[in-house]
Amino acid sequence: MVIDGKKLAEEIIADFKTKETYSSAGRFLGAVLVGEDTSSVSFLKQKEKVAKEINIDFRLYRFPEDSTQDFLRKEVLSIAKHKTCGGIIVQLPLPSHINTQYVLNAIPREKDIDVLGERALGAFYVGRNPVLPPAAGVVQKILKNFYEGELNSAKTIVIGRGLLVGKPIRTWLEDRVVELTVFTSQTENIKSKLNDADIVISGAGQAKLFSAHDVKSSALVIDFGYSSIGGKLCGDFDPQEQDIEAVRYTPTPGGTGPMLVAQLFENFFTLNKE
Repeated sequence: MVIDGKKLAEEIIADFKTKETYSSAGRFLGAVLVGEDTSSVSFLKQKEKVAKEINIDFRLYRFPEDSTQDFLRKEVLSIAKHKTCGGIIVQLPLPSHINTQYVLNAIPREKDIDVLGERALGAFYVGRNPVLPPAAGVVQKILKNFYEGELNSAKTIVIGRGLLVGKPIRTWLEDRVVELTVFTSQTENIKSKLNDADIVISGAGQAKLFSAHDVKSSALVIDFGYSSIGGKLCGDFDPQEQDIEAVRYTPTPGGTGPMLVAQLFENFFTLNKE
Protein backbone atom coordinates (compact mmCIF):
# COMPACT_ATOMS: atom_id res chain seq x y z
CA MET A 1 0.00 0.00 0.00
CA VAL A 2 1.42 3.34 -1.06
CA ILE A 3 1.16 6.17 1.47
CA ASP A 4 0.36 9.32 -0.48
CA GLY A 5 2.50 11.94 1.25
CA LYS A 6 1.49 14.61 -1.23
CA LYS A 7 -2.17 14.18 -0.34
CA LEU A 8 -1.43 14.25 3.38
CA ALA A 9 0.65 17.40 2.94
CA GLU A 10 -2.16 19.08 0.99
CA GLU A 11 -4.57 18.29 3.82
CA ILE A 12 -2.20 19.81 6.38
CA ILE A 13 -1.70 22.93 4.28
CA ALA A 14 -5.44 23.29 3.67
CA ASP A 15 -5.97 23.19 7.42
CA PHE A 16 -3.69 26.22 7.86
CA LYS A 17 -6.24 28.36 6.06
CA THR A 18 -8.91 27.58 8.66
CA LYS A 19 -6.76 28.56 11.63
CA GLU A 20 -6.81 31.96 13.27
CA THR A 21 -3.02 32.13 13.01
CA TYR A 22 -3.32 32.02 9.24
CA SER A 23 -4.53 35.63 9.11
CA SER A 24 -3.00 36.97 12.31
CA ALA A 25 0.65 35.90 12.13
CA GLY A 26 1.80 38.76 9.88
CA ARG A 27 5.40 37.62 10.02
CA PHE A 28 7.90 36.55 7.42
CA LEU A 29 9.85 33.33 7.03
CA GLY A 30 13.53 33.92 6.35
CA ALA A 31 15.57 31.35 4.42
CA VAL A 32 19.37 31.41 4.17
CA LEU A 33 21.10 29.90 1.15
CA VAL A 34 24.89 29.71 0.98
CA GLY A 35 26.27 28.96 -2.47
CA GLU A 36 24.27 27.52 -5.39
CA ASP A 37 23.86 23.84 -4.56
CA THR A 38 21.27 22.53 -7.01
CA SER A 39 19.39 20.37 -4.51
CA SER A 40 19.29 23.20 -1.95
CA VAL A 41 17.86 25.61 -4.51
CA SER A 42 15.23 23.03 -5.48
CA PHE A 43 14.18 22.43 -1.87
CA LEU A 44 13.88 26.15 -1.21
CA LYS A 45 11.70 26.60 -4.27
CA GLN A 46 9.32 23.98 -2.87
CA LYS A 47 9.14 25.86 0.43
CA GLU A 48 8.64 29.19 -1.33
CA LYS A 49 5.81 27.71 -3.38
CA VAL A 50 3.93 26.59 -0.28
CA ALA A 51 4.59 29.91 1.45
CA LYS A 52 3.00 31.80 -1.45
CA GLU A 53 0.04 29.43 -1.42
CA ILE A 54 -0.73 30.28 2.19
CA ASN A 55 0.24 33.96 1.98
CA ILE A 56 3.39 33.76 4.07
CA ASP A 57 6.06 36.31 3.18
CA PHE A 58 9.03 34.14 2.18
CA ARG A 59 12.34 36.01 2.09
CA LEU A 60 15.38 34.32 0.60
CA TYR A 61 18.80 35.57 1.70
CA ARG A 62 21.63 34.46 -0.59
CA PHE A 63 25.28 34.46 0.45
CA PRO A 64 28.40 33.44 -1.51
CA GLU A 65 29.90 30.01 -0.97
CA ASP A 66 33.14 31.48 0.38
CA SER A 67 31.36 33.31 3.23
CA THR A 68 33.04 32.87 6.60
CA GLN A 69 31.21 31.19 9.46
CA ASP A 70 31.45 34.29 11.64
CA PHE A 71 29.89 36.39 8.88
CA LEU A 72 27.08 33.88 8.37
CA ARG A 73 26.35 33.57 12.08
CA LYS A 74 26.11 37.36 12.33
CA GLU A 75 23.77 37.54 9.32
CA VAL A 76 21.52 34.74 10.60
CA LEU A 77 21.20 36.47 13.96
CA SER A 78 20.48 39.80 12.26
CA ILE A 79 17.64 38.27 10.21
CA ALA A 80 16.22 36.47 13.23
CA LYS A 81 16.21 39.65 15.32
CA HIS A 82 13.96 41.45 12.85
CA LYS A 83 10.68 42.31 14.59
CA THR A 84 8.51 40.71 11.94
CA CYS A 85 10.60 37.57 11.49
CA GLY A 86 8.47 34.63 12.58
CA GLY A 87 10.97 31.93 11.72
CA ILE A 88 14.26 31.29 9.99
CA ILE A 89 15.77 28.30 8.22
CA VAL A 90 19.35 27.72 7.12
CA GLN A 91 19.32 25.44 4.11
CA LEU A 92 21.70 22.53 4.58
CA PRO A 93 24.28 21.39 3.76
CA LEU A 94 26.56 24.36 4.28
CA PRO A 95 29.99 24.48 2.59
CA SER A 96 32.57 22.18 4.20
CA HIS A 97 34.68 25.02 5.63
CA ILE A 98 31.79 26.19 7.84
CA ASN A 99 30.98 24.79 11.29
CA THR A 100 27.30 24.12 10.70
CA GLN A 101 26.24 23.92 14.34
CA TYR A 102 28.01 27.19 15.13
CA VAL A 103 25.85 28.97 12.54
CA LEU A 104 22.63 27.16 13.50
CA ASN A 105 23.08 28.12 17.14
CA ALA A 106 22.48 31.75 16.19
CA ILE A 107 18.80 30.95 15.64
CA PRO A 108 16.65 31.84 18.68
CA ARG A 109 14.65 28.90 20.00
CA GLU A 110 11.33 30.70 19.43
CA LYS A 111 12.14 31.12 15.71
CA ASP A 112 13.81 27.75 15.09
CA ILE A 113 11.19 25.99 12.98
CA ASP A 114 13.70 23.33 11.88
CA VAL A 115 14.71 22.62 15.53
CA LEU A 116 18.42 22.59 14.69
CA GLY A 117 19.93 25.11 17.11
CA GLU A 118 21.22 23.79 20.43
CA ARG A 119 18.62 25.65 22.47
CA ALA A 120 15.71 24.16 20.55
CA LEU A 121 17.37 20.74 20.39
CA GLY A 122 18.03 20.73 24.13
CA ALA A 123 14.38 21.50 24.82
CA PHE A 124 13.31 18.79 22.36
CA TYR A 125 15.53 16.19 24.03
CA VAL A 126 13.74 16.73 27.35
CA GLY A 127 10.28 16.96 25.79
CA ARG A 128 9.82 20.70 26.33
CA ASN A 129 10.09 22.20 22.87
CA PRO A 130 6.78 23.47 21.49
CA VAL A 131 7.46 21.92 18.07
CA LEU A 132 9.07 18.70 16.84
CA PRO A 133 11.89 18.51 14.30
CA PRO A 134 10.12 18.19 10.93
CA ALA A 135 11.21 14.57 10.32
CA ALA A 136 9.95 13.52 13.76
CA GLY A 137 6.69 15.36 13.14
CA VAL A 138 6.24 13.53 9.84
CA VAL A 139 6.86 10.16 11.51
CA GLN A 140 4.34 11.03 14.23
CA LYS A 141 1.65 11.78 11.64
CA ILE A 142 2.32 8.69 9.53
CA LEU A 143 2.27 6.40 12.56
CA LYS A 144 -0.98 7.96 13.75
CA ASN A 145 -2.64 7.41 10.38
CA PHE A 146 -1.11 4.17 9.14
CA TYR A 147 0.27 2.07 12.00
CA GLU A 148 -2.48 -0.22 13.19
CA GLY A 149 -0.67 -1.94 16.07
CA GLU A 150 0.28 -0.68 19.50
CA LEU A 151 3.30 1.57 19.11
CA ASN A 152 4.71 0.62 22.50
CA SER A 153 5.05 -2.97 21.33
CA ALA A 154 6.54 -2.21 17.92
CA LYS A 155 10.00 -3.42 16.92
CA THR A 156 11.48 -0.46 15.09
CA ILE A 157 14.60 0.10 13.00
CA VAL A 158 16.01 3.49 12.04
CA ILE A 159 18.61 3.52 9.26
CA GLY A 160 20.95 6.49 9.46
CA ARG A 161 21.73 8.92 12.26
CA GLY A 162 21.96 12.21 10.39
CA LEU A 163 21.18 15.61 11.85
CA LEU A 164 17.94 16.08 9.92
CA VAL A 165 16.41 12.60 10.00
CA GLY A 166 18.04 9.81 12.00
CA LYS A 167 18.94 11.66 15.21
CA PRO A 168 15.63 13.44 15.87
CA ILE A 169 13.54 10.41 14.93
CA ARG A 170 15.59 8.13 17.18
CA THR A 171 15.19 10.56 20.07
CA TRP A 172 11.43 10.84 19.58
CA LEU A 173 10.96 7.07 19.33
CA GLU A 174 13.19 5.99 22.23
CA ASP A 175 10.50 5.89 24.91
CA ARG A 176 7.65 5.03 22.58
CA VAL A 177 8.57 1.63 21.13
CA VAL A 178 9.48 -1.64 22.79
CA GLU A 179 12.66 -2.16 20.76
CA LEU A 180 14.63 0.43 18.80
CA THR A 181 17.66 -0.39 16.68
CA VAL A 182 19.74 2.16 14.77
CA PHE A 183 21.79 1.10 11.75
CA THR A 184 24.55 3.26 10.27
CA SER A 185 26.77 3.17 7.21
CA GLN A 186 29.10 0.89 9.19
CA THR A 187 26.38 -1.71 9.78
CA GLU A 188 27.03 -4.81 7.69
CA ASN A 189 24.36 -6.83 5.88
CA ILE A 190 21.54 -4.41 6.65
CA LYS A 191 19.14 -6.24 4.35
CA SER A 192 19.34 -9.42 6.38
CA LYS A 193 18.45 -7.58 9.61
CA LEU A 194 15.15 -6.02 8.62
CA ASN A 195 12.75 -8.94 8.37
CA ASP A 196 11.63 -8.89 12.00
CA ALA A 197 10.85 -5.16 12.23
CA ASP A 198 7.31 -3.80 12.42
CA ILE A 199 8.50 -0.33 11.41
CA VAL A 200 11.49 0.60 9.25
CA ILE A 201 12.46 4.27 8.93
CA SER A 202 15.30 5.13 6.57
CA GLY A 203 17.26 8.30 5.94
CA ALA A 204 20.46 6.84 4.54
CA GLY A 205 20.29 8.50 1.14
CA GLN A 206 21.48 5.32 -0.55
CA ALA A 207 19.45 4.36 -3.61
CA LYS A 208 17.60 1.06 -3.31
CA LEU A 209 19.37 0.13 -0.08
CA PHE A 210 16.69 -2.44 0.68
CA SER A 211 13.52 -3.76 -0.90
CA ALA A 212 10.11 -5.24 -0.13
CA HIS A 213 11.77 -8.64 -0.18
CA ASP A 214 13.83 -7.69 2.90
CA VAL A 215 10.96 -6.65 5.20
CA LYS A 216 8.05 -8.64 6.54
CA SER A 217 4.79 -8.37 4.66
CA SER A 218 3.02 -6.35 7.36
CA ALA A 219 5.81 -3.82 7.82
CA LEU A 220 5.45 -0.05 7.67
CA VAL A 221 8.31 1.60 5.76
CA ILE A 222 8.90 5.35 6.06
CA ASP A 223 11.53 6.42 3.56
CA PHE A 224 13.28 9.81 3.85
CA GLY A 225 16.12 8.87 1.51
CA TYR A 226 16.49 10.31 -1.95
CA SER A 227 19.00 9.67 -4.69
CA SER A 228 19.12 9.93 -8.45
CA ILE A 229 19.70 7.02 -10.80
CA GLY A 230 19.82 7.88 -14.49
CA GLY A 231 18.11 11.16 -13.77
CA LYS A 232 15.26 9.44 -11.93
CA LEU A 233 14.63 10.18 -8.26
CA CYS A 234 14.43 7.17 -5.99
CA GLY A 235 14.54 6.38 -2.30
CA ASP A 236 16.36 4.00 0.03
CA PHE A 237 13.44 1.59 -0.30
CA ASP A 238 12.83 -0.26 -3.55
CA PRO A 239 9.18 -1.39 -3.80
CA GLN A 240 9.53 -3.03 -7.22
CA GLU A 241 11.07 -6.37 -6.34
CA GLN A 242 7.92 -8.30 -5.41
CA ASP A 243 4.21 -8.00 -4.75
CA ILE A 244 3.93 -5.69 -1.77
CA GLU A 245 0.21 -5.28 -1.27
CA ALA A 246 0.56 -5.70 2.50
CA VAL A 247 3.61 -3.47 2.96
CA ARG A 248 2.70 0.14 3.69
CA TYR A 249 5.37 2.52 2.45
CA THR A 250 6.11 6.11 1.45
CA PRO A 251 7.26 6.44 -2.17
CA THR A 252 10.05 8.63 -3.52
CA PRO A 253 9.09 11.13 -4.81
CA GLY A 254 5.68 11.97 -3.35
CA GLY A 255 6.15 10.54 0.13
CA THR A 256 7.92 12.20 3.03
CA GLY A 257 9.22 15.15 0.96
CA PRO A 258 5.94 17.10 0.68
CA MET A 259 5.13 16.25 4.29
CA LEU A 260 8.42 17.69 5.54
CA VAL A 261 7.60 21.01 3.90
CA ALA A 262 4.09 21.00 5.38
CA GLN A 263 5.49 20.18 8.82
CA LEU A 264 7.90 23.09 8.56
CA PHE A 265 5.02 25.51 8.08
CA GLU A 266 3.02 23.86 10.83
CA ASN A 267 5.96 24.61 13.11
CA PHE A 268 5.97 28.20 11.86
CA PHE A 269 2.33 28.68 12.79
CA THR A 270 2.73 26.97 16.15
CA LEU A 271 5.63 29.24 17.14
CA ASN A 272 3.70 32.32 16.02
CA LYS A 273 0.40 31.75 17.76
CA GLU A 274 -0.95 34.94 19.23
